[in-house]
Amino acid sequence: MEYYLYPVLFVFGLAVGSFLNVVALRYRPTFKLLNFKTLKLYLGGRSKCPVCHETLVWYELIPIFSFLIQKKKCRHCGHLISLQYPLVEILTGIIFVAIPWIVANNFQFTNYQLPITVIWILIFLFFLLLSIIDFRQYIIPDSINLSLAVLGIILIITNYQLPITNYSSLGYYANLFDLPFFSILNSQSSILISHTFAAFIAMLFFGVIILLTKGKAMGWGDFKLVGPLGLIFGWPDILMVLFLAFIIGAVFSVVLLIRKKKKIKEAVPFGPFLVIAASLTFFFGYQIIDGYFKLFGL
Repeated sequence: MEYYLYPVLFVFGLAVGSFLNVVALRYRPTFKLLNFKTLKLYLGGRSKCPVCHETLVWYELIPIFSFLIQKKKCRHCGHLISLQYPLVEILTGIIFVAIPWIVANNFQFTNYQLPITVIWILIFLFFLLLSIIDFRQYIIPDSINLSLAVLGIILIITNYQLPITNYSSLGYYANLFDLPFFSILNSQSSILISHTFAAFIAMLFFGVIILLTKGKAMGWGDFKLVGPLGLIFGWPDILMVLFLAFIIGAVFSVVLLIRKKKKIKEAVPFGPFLVIAASLTFFFGYQIIDGYFKLFGL
């Protein structure tokens, strides 16, 4: 991809991020993300300040710039604007730049770069949306999990057309986790089995945790999410996703306990940790596992 297109993609991503903010903030458990009538009902109205309810004009809705020009405050009531707005916009802009760059520099089959790029951008947009919703409302919409599962299947079908055994973010370290029955399959079958096996193992692991803790350690929304993550990342990448998610979740929870933001028995949404872990695996999977082995001189 030509380098001059990246700034254009970033600006477009900012606009998409502004839309994601609207969807996330207006989401309610009855909100069906895949239903056009519901989307029209929730998203059809003009944007308003959540505090004074004044309707916002167009120049108050420019991604990032309105936030900075208005000095982080509502122009009408002076209430501080949530950092969520510019943060989500910037993250979405980064998604629209980083995914094409990663695909262009790591994916040798040029004829398939565009569909692979589009699929991964959509995946990360759903990642971001579910993180916001889960963080605010402690719920992961089934419609997002279903959408991610469909994208995972499309990704498998797309990879199925390629003469590769199985693309992994872990690079050649993925060979350390090869299972015996993978080696007797042809490359296309290996891709299918790898991703379905990863989904099965992830859901089995979370299902056991939920049953043993009677739902206190994990929710069924997380159980439904790890299935699509398995379809998307395959084996053994799903192992890194789960490992990093628990590490990040543990560190975050300890910080909250130390700062007395949460009590020991209070729930912490796990969906965002899975998304962070998935993102780290996609962008830095090889570097993380390589650094781990080098730490022990291996």
